Amino acid sequence: MKIVLDAMGGDNAPDANIKGAVNAINKVKADIILVGKENIIRDKVKEFYGKDIEDISDRLKIKNATETIEMEDIPTVAIKHKKDSSMVVGFKMLKEDEGDVFISAGNSGALLTGATLIVGRIKGIDRPALAGILPAYKSQLLLIDSGSNTNCKPINLLQFAQMSSIYLKNTYGIKNPAIGLLNIGTEETKGNELVRESYQLLKEKAEELNINFVGNVEGRDAFSGKIDAIVTDGFTGNVFLKTTEGLGKFVKKSLTESFTKNVLAKILSIPALPAIKRFSKTMDYKSYGGALFLGVRKPVVKAHGSSDELLFEYTIIQAEKFVENKAVDKMKEQFEQ
Repeated sequence: MKIVLDAMGGDNAPDANIKGAVNAINKVKADIILVGKENIIRDKVKEFYGKDIEDISDRLKIKNATETIEMEDIPTVAIKHKKDSSMVVGFKMLKEDEGDVFISAGNSGALLTGATLIVGRIKGIDRPALAGILPAYKSQLLLIDSGSNTNCKPINLLQFAQMSSIYLKNTYGIKNPAIGLLNIGTEETKGNELVRESYQLLKEKAEELNINFVGNVEGRDAFSGKIDAIVTDGFTGNVFLKTTEGLGKFVKKSLTESFTKNVLAKILSIPALPAIKRFSKTMDYKSYGGALFLGVRKPVVKAHGSSDELLFEYTIIQAEKFVENKAVDKMKEQFEQ
């Protein structure tokens, strides 16, 4: 297996990308191919580890790419004109079977454009969507779309629901995943035009497409553990995602300050430390890795734009599991039926 990593994508590239790959190399069985400016990658490896990349592991490799797609680049223009960018080169490697999964923390719009134009969509899917995993009460929550399609139609949300149902059944072993539609209320009449029309379409098609649609779900109920996936457009989904991450950081920071503000607080917190650590781990979005683009013909994973080396490490480990579980192959097989 070969994991292709965009070494130049993300806010902390290439340092975090390289360190994450080195940290992960002994935790995965696959080769990791760093795509980017070879001279920079080699110099950074030498700076960080005092030796050449080949001396770290024979499963760490470099694929040279002379250009970089920046966050401010227009996605379609960048994909079409920066043909030797780390992202485009990575997509071509995936398409030509030189890699089994592609990871990037770069420009989300360019990633969606490249995945669609170069790798291609699964037959019958109008728009691929980002499916991110979040913590929930004694379980986890799949959020789709978490940021790739800011303008959607009801048919897109229907397909997001169908893809998430297939994905959760085959990858996570959930027999009958509960799929909810994110809304400002549970009533059928609530929400904007997109949500109301999507509700009716899901209600009409759920049985035919074998979707366990449980209706509208408010944000406060999303993490109850009773919902397996939340369906929404990419604009709302990304706001929901970033708000959740921000709340998690706030809670962790507040707890830490409360238990360390004085000596007495520190002493009283000692019996609770194991529970606090478990809670912190559950709330840490980094441990959930990146988001898989559902609807693309081969595995493409979007890492957080602000990924540090730890998050890259987790995302690489997660990406190997995507390939081993044949998540995309099962999606193609069942969706095309």
